[in-house]
Amino acid sequence: MDAGLEDYHTAIEAVLREMNQVIHGKDQVVSLVVSSVIAGGHVLLEDVPGVAKTLIARSLASVLGMEFARIQFTPDLLPSDIIGMNVWDPENRQMNFKKGPVFTNVLLADELNRASPKTQSALLEAMAESQVTVDGTTYALPDPFVVIATQNPIEFEGTYPLPEAQVDRFLASTTVGYPSEADERRVVLDHLATGTANAAASRILDRGQLIQARTILERIYLSEPIVDYIVALTRFTRDRASVSLGASPRGSVALALLARASAAVAGRDFVAPQDVKAMATPALGHRIRLSPEAWIRGIRRESIVREAILSVPAPVGIDAD
Repeated sequence: MDAGLEDYHTAIEAVLREMNQVIHGKDQVVSLVVSSVIAGGHVLLEDVPGVAKTLIARSLASVLGMEFARIQFTPDLLPSDIIGMNVWDPENRQMNFKKGPVFTNVLLADELNRASPKTQSALLEAMAESQVTVDGTTYALPDPFVVIATQNPIEFEGTYPLPEAQVDRFLASTTVGYPSEADERRVVLDHLATGTANAAASRILDRGQLIQARTILERIYLSEPIVDYIVALTRFTRDRASVSLGASPRGSVALALLARASAAVAGRDFVAPQDVKAMATPALGHRIRLSPEAWIRGIRRESIVREAILSVPAPVGIDAD
């Protein structure tokens, strides 16, 4: 590994170590979120309230030295509450653009699926192109710009399903889950000692270093057999009787980016099949739509990805060991 990649690996280890000191027992989730952000993508966290989804987003912003904003999505939230609006300035007798909270580095879209579909869609342009358009004028968002969205399970009262186009904009999706008994005990003790369960994380990198890290990530070697493997896994999800909509080509790109990030976190300068397998479910699972019959039978999207991993032959001779 060259010096640049080695420094990158050391920096990422420090970021993960700091995050894991604040968020107990969620090492894999933290690693996925950090990898996704460094790869330049947005993250969707789906789980019940109270399992540290907000803490993960806030801590990430602190560790990476980025501005943080939070939007609590509710049924009465309007698109202008997110992206901003033109406001009349009586002194200068002209309309001035008042920026919304989307103008930040890390945006926590909390309980995204509680807002109406129209309001949810207000994030589409921001997530896809890092810009927003208001009354025909386009405004660039800060660089980097990352959305970490949380959503409640769809069976919760007062939720709206996210549009497929929006779900597809998330590089990765995962659940957080309840902590183990020992980790939950640590959370309680931290709260008793400090008066809050939301301990502050220290800054490890800054925005400039994060942008540089994304450039270094491009140097992780992705061989043609690995690319073929990624494409085959994605295409497998489209040819199942239990699937009404398989993962899109954007899923293949997401899996390639996340596999690169996985290799970098592991300290390698090349992507191995195990990187692809480890990132297949976060990259592809949320892009799959099950048929009504499969949903009734209790089939899960993650099982489709696991079936793909078991069925599609992995390249040989590219092991990490």
